[in-house]
Parts: sequence; C-alpha cells; structure tokens
Amino acid sequence: MRENKPGVLLTNLGTPDAPNTAAVKRYLKQFLSDPRVVDTPRWLWWLILNGIVLPFRAPRVSKSYTSVWMDGGSPLMVYSKQQLEALTARVDMPVELGMSYGNPCLQSAVTRLMIQGVTRMIVLPLYPQFSCSTVAAVWDGLYRAFKMTRTLPDVEFIRDYAEHPAYIAALKASVERFFVVHGKPDLLVFSYHGIPQRFANEGDDYPQRCSDTTILLQKALGLRDDQIIMTFQSRFGCEPWLQPYTDKTIQTLVKNGIKHVQVIAPGFAADCLETLEEISVQNREFFLRSGGEKFEYIPALNANTEHIDMMVQLVNGRS
Repeated sequence: MRENKPGVLLTNLGTPDAPNTAAVKRYLKQFLSDPRVVDTPRWLWWLILNGIVLPFRAPRVSKSYTSVWMDGGSPLMVYSKQQLEALTARVDMPVELGMSYGNPCLQSAVTRLMIQGVTRMIVLPLYPQFSCSTVAAVWDGLYRAFKMTRTLPDVEFIRDYAEHPAYIAALKASVERFFVVHGKPDLLVFSYHGIPQRFANEGDDYPQRCSDTTILLQKALGLRDDQIIMTFQSRFGCEPWLQPYTDKTIQTLVKNGIKHVQVIAPGFAADCLETLEEISVQNREFFLRSGGEKFEYIPALNANTEHIDMMVQLVNGRS
C-alpha cells in the first residue's frame, strides 16, 4: 500500500545571492525573463532586457540591496529562513524552502522533499493574494521540477489566503501593537505590489484579492473609510499599472491635511527590498519632503508567532 507522507514546500519570489552588480544582474535576468512577469514578445524583450534594462538597472538595484542587506543575507532570505525554521518546529512533517528565482530554487526544494519520501506535497506560496505573476509562476516552476521525474506526489496547492481568518488576525495584532507604541495615524495606507492593469483586464483577480484583505482588516481594526486608503507600488515599464500608485498618493496627502501616515504592506509575507527601501526610505522621503510630519512603516509579519500560527493552520488543514 502506498504510504501517505505529507511534506510542505514554502515558496517566495527570490533574491540575489549578494548585493553586488553581478549577482543582482543574474537574479534580475532570471526574474525578468519569465513570461509570467513580462510578456512582451520574446525577441523584442531579449533586446530590451539585455541591451537596456540590465546594464542600467542592475547597478542601481545593487546599491539599494546594499542599503538593506543583513548579516544573514537579503532581508527576504533571512526572514524566509526564520519562517522555515519556525514552521518546521511546529509541524510533524518535512518542510523545505524554494524560490521562484535565485537560490534555493524550487527544483532543489522539491528534490529534498522527494528524497525524504514525501508522497503528498503541500505547496504554500507566501503570496497572500493570488496573481498570475507570482502564484502562477510557482505553478509553472513545479511543472518544470517534475517534468522529467518518474513519479509524482499528490499535490495540495494553496492558491492564496487573502481572507483566511488567521491571516487577518495576524495582521490585526501586528497593527494594534504598532498603534500602542506609535499612536494611531491620520491615515493608514495599505500598499500592495502592483501589476499591469492589462493583467487584471485579462482575468487576474489580484486587485479583488487585495481589496478582500483590505476590507476585512479595516473591519477588524474598526477603522472608517476616511482612515485608510489602498494603493499599489513597485510599477515597472511604461504601461499603466494598478492605481492609485503608492508614491504618487504619498506625495499628495499633506494637501489633504494628513500629517501622520503609517504604511502597511499586506501583500508581503516577509520584509524585502520593496518594503524596507522603497516604502520605508523612498516614500518616507516623499512624504516628509512634501510637508508631512510623521511617517512610519509597519513591518511585515515575517516570523511573528501569529503568522506561523496561520501557516500551521493552512498546512495542517491539508495534511
């Protein structure tokens, strides 16, 4: 009789191996070559990517990574490893970490689980809100990982958890702890990573999933509509992305009488370049330069106890 042995595959986007131009260039080339991320015709995008984007973007991005790099690596890697260790300690099954881009790759994580005899793989992409550019890229990576294998495990794929009660509870606890220390702001900004508007027009329900999280967290915190706003950050390229844009919004708040702003990024399961540098540094400067008085970033859930509690519920519900 075939053994039933579950195992967990945690996945996230990925990170460069080092904060230097060469490592960042390798990482960006892999990331931006994925048609799930950029779907420009391949021949044209190859020319743009290798002739324009990588030569100019890699040195600039490497400087940004240098400013947030930690002793154990990039923030995303440090916090992802903490999540891996914390979840492993809480569940009675193997747990491995694999990244869509960079190291450790999905293929290596899948191989490690299979070596341990896993026959049922619970895949948890750490993207709270589904998008074709993130969660679906994990699906593609799994297909490639198993393409040449002689056997397959059963796969339990967790599409997202935008509305999961334990996720909302973890966010609520994090925000309320922050309020106790820093006070309530005039406005709480919910900043999510953006995607091209065209992706949403073509069927990606990511904007709705972001809205679902925002509405539930707003209700849990007891905040009025005029006390919160949902925005989208990190746009890339020339075509329209989901709006309103975080950076543009931040620069206009003072004109509306907002002096104290706090930003939370509920779409990020772990702090990374986009939260620690783009939000906490760049957007802070935008706000203060426009006349704002107080700007604070509420950290991602990272390896908070409530966050790991949620992961335990998600994977144990499928084990």
